[in-house]
Amino acid sequence: MVKPSPIVESLPRSGIREIMEMAWTVPDVIHLEVGEPNFDTPAHVVEAAHRAAQDGFTRYTPNAGIPELREVLAEKVRNRNHIEAEADRIVVTPGAVVGIYSTLAAAAEAGSEMLLSDPAWPNYQLMTRLLGVNSVRYPLAEEDDFIPNAARIEPHITDRTKVLLLNSPGNPTGATTPKAALIELMELARTYDLWVLSDEVYDEIWFDSPHVSAGPFDPDGRVVTFFSFSKTYAMTGWRVGYLVAPPALAESVIKAQEPISSCVNAPAQKAAVEAITGPQEMVVEMRNACRHRRDLVVELLEREGIAHVRPTGAFYLMADVSRSGLSGYDFARRLVLERGVAVVPGNTFGPTGDKYVRLSLATATDPLIEGVTRLAQAINEWG
Repeated sequence: MVKPSPIVESLPRSGIREIMEMAWTVPDVIHLEVGEPNFDTPAHVVEAAHRAAQDGFTRYTPNAGIPELREVLAEKVRNRNHIEAEADRIVVTPGAVVGIYSTLAAAAEAGSEMLLSDPAWPNYQLMTRLLGVNSVRYPLAEEDDFIPNAARIEPHITDRTKVLLLNSPGNPTGATTPKAALIELMELARTYDLWVLSDEVYDEIWFDSPHVSAGPFDPDGRVVTFFSFSKTYAMTGWRVGYLVAPPALAESVIKAQEPISSCVNAPAQKAAVEAITGPQEMVVEMRNACRHRRDLVVELLEREGIAHVRPTGAFYLMADVSRSGLSGYDFARRLVLERGVAVVPGNTFGPTGDKYVRLSLATATDPLIEGVTRLAQAINEWG
């Protein structure tokens, strides 16, 4: 009898999806589980895609993206991220997630190891399992504000380690890695000859100081940085991401992407050109809105005595719910069913997240504050 692949069958169910499905059964639920901006794609970006489609720009494009888009992205990463890159180092991908998957396929082989933070976005680990790469978790400590620490990572390195994956601004932690920590991490990667995959899709969503990319600290061509239009321009459904890689690895990534997706859809690439080159007011507006929401939520949690780590980027916050007497998993399930608020259990992102839930700040202010108020009340009443 034919059967599905045991590798795919063994993949764990998403904790985010589990809560979403529970939330769909609850009337008037407040959604704090979804990491998606509550902004619309800017009208001039939508119009650019419409115009491209009407003009017949609907055929295959080069695997790495149209030259026009690669050129403006190279200029963007030079000016905003301070990465010295020409267009040949840019690969346009169907969302950053495909870029990360293709790069991991190009940089590591089955049986090798990738260093992955705990907690981390769960899709990273799913990618490694599909590719036969072993993910080795390194802890992010609350006392370090969830910033990766080279000294904590080094003991996890073996002769099979090929890749160090970083994520800043971070999901689920909201942490941003400062320059000093990045320099130490790059020195660690050089010492052990590791590729560094740096997921920076929230690069424009920072609160207290501008995002610092890993790309500029790469004198010997081992860093790949990943970016996306999804969060910066509220284009989650358009599926346009891009990466900056050393030229030789960029060619390998293009080869790996060919059998997966061929190319990003053509009108969306024209929309991406317009997003990068057109007005940028929305980027600032969304950043300011997320910062304001962060401040309101932190103030509320502090007033209620709820432990948390103050996020400095992205639009997530990890709240410690252990005072309720429940694990993050049990708390999240009870909260959605009894209080009508959907949050993500922290263990979705790794074992160290067990006492936390993740809140998304990417929703309108009024329901956000109401949802966090209910969460705080539940912790205080159930504990």
